[in-house]
Amino acid sequence: MLGVVSMAQFLGMTLWFSATAVTPLLIDEFNMAPAHAAWLTMAVQAGFVAGTLLSAVTNIADVLNARVLMFIGSLVGACANAAVLIAPSGGAVIALRVVTGVSLALVYPPAMKIVAGWFKDGRGFALGFLIGALTLGKSFPHLLSAIFGTDWRSPMLLASGLAIIGGILVLAVVRDGPFVTATARFDPLAIKRVFAIRGVRLAMFGYLGHMWELYAMWTWVVVFAWASLTDSGVKNVPAAGSLAAFLAIGSGAIGCIAAGYVADRMGKARVAIWAMLGSATCAVLTVAVYGRSPTLLFVLIAIWGFTVVADSAQFSAIVSEFAPRDYVGTALTLQTSIGFLLTMVTIELMPRVADYFGWRWASLLLVPGPLLGAWAMFRLQKPA
Repeated sequence: MLGVVSMAQFLGMTLWFSATAVTPLLIDEFNMAPAHAAWLTMAVQAGFVAGTLLSAVTNIADVLNARVLMFIGSLVGACANAAVLIAPSGGAVIALRVVTGVSLALVYPPAMKIVAGWFKDGRGFALGFLIGALTLGKSFPHLLSAIFGTDWRSPMLLASGLAIIGGILVLAVVRDGPFVTATARFDPLAIKRVFAIRGVRLAMFGYLGHMWELYAMWTWVVVFAWASLTDSGVKNVPAAGSLAAFLAIGSGAIGCIAAGYVADRMGKARVAIWAMLGSATCAVLTVAVYGRSPTLLFVLIAIWGFTVVADSAQFSAIVSEFAPRDYVGTALTLQTSIGFLLTMVTIELMPRVADYFGWRWASLLLVPGPLLGAWAMFRLQKPA
């Protein structure tokens, strides 16, 4: 079941960065202002936040079956993504990306609930494996972009086709696990019940520190790589930049699985602390490698990508362990909603910092997040 759900998650999440990976081509195709480029990613974040917030408030993640939600989200998201090919304007493209984000709110948190329903012991590894698949799915459009070059339509269509396959797969093959609870009744006080628990609050605070860095890094690492490679005299910068982005996000899949394996043995909070301190260090080191050897750049990006998302699943595992059993889905959905809302801040701020100080220094904006997140996990390890 873990393998099937993870495969479905991988296929569905190819929709997330499908437009981000071909941003320059979409700007040219739809005559979009360069200042609007960030919205090709932020629109997905905004839609995802709206979808998860609505899901949390209505308890839909616990009222309806998670497998059905994943199927619906994959299907609607695939259609919205494919519709970009016939969009009449750049504004319509951004609107379709919002719909894609709303749809993915029915794919990501329900998948975590399904996996949590199959694992009690070893949940850290299981969720790490799932988030690893999700991470690999998000990196895949960058690889497709490097392969297809100036053809942006084929990668978009391929991502939609993969998402549909993922939705069908989870509905046809996946079954509910022995630790999943029966569907819950609607409870308007569910969010209050979740927030009343100290462990949930600290895990969510740690998650916010993690998310301050994660999606801004994933969104802008390709531009940072382009700038650095240009200054170091590399030819064919766009292809090299796309490969750097694929490496940055794809290496995180390995980090999620490795961290999950270690977390079940040494403690989820401890592993999260190590990962966040590691990613903060990498963000600082971008200043040193910028414009220097491309080899150093790619090595740092790989290590940064490994650490920046390695802790992600552990926050979800901690929340699922502390939250009331009948509202695990609501707790996980609420966590992701708040976290993704925060990502829009750093996605928007980072290019502004780069315009003022240059891309060499822009990543320093991300350092405070993981440091504060590590502090929250340190507090979690201590008794109240």
